[in-house]
Amino acid sequence: MKPKAIKCATPLWQLRLYVMDETPKSVTALTNLKKFCETHLKGRYRIKVIDLAKEPQLAKGDQILAIPTVVRKLPKPVRTIIGTLSDTEHLLVGLDLRAAV
Repeated sequence: MKPKAIKCATPLWQLRLYVMDETPKSVTALTNLKKFCETHLKGRYRIKVIDLAKEPQLAKGDQILAIPTVVRKLPKPVRTIIGTLSDTEHLLVGLDLRAAV
């Protein structure tokens, strides 16, 4: 008999933040994303920072057209938000944590 997979009630959020070097916008986006996650997803998230100055080929996979950009890989569906991530309401709606008003 195969063991059944146990579904976690609180899924782990996997986020990718695409940046270009340590530009002011990229640094601001990372700071804002960390603050947002600590407030709204505490203990349930992973952020992978991808520097396109060092790994430009990675932009194609997530169809990155502008930076900084955050991509929610999990939970599905994939969501993409462009900018410094300073608007909390925009992040809540964009990441599907709150319905659009």
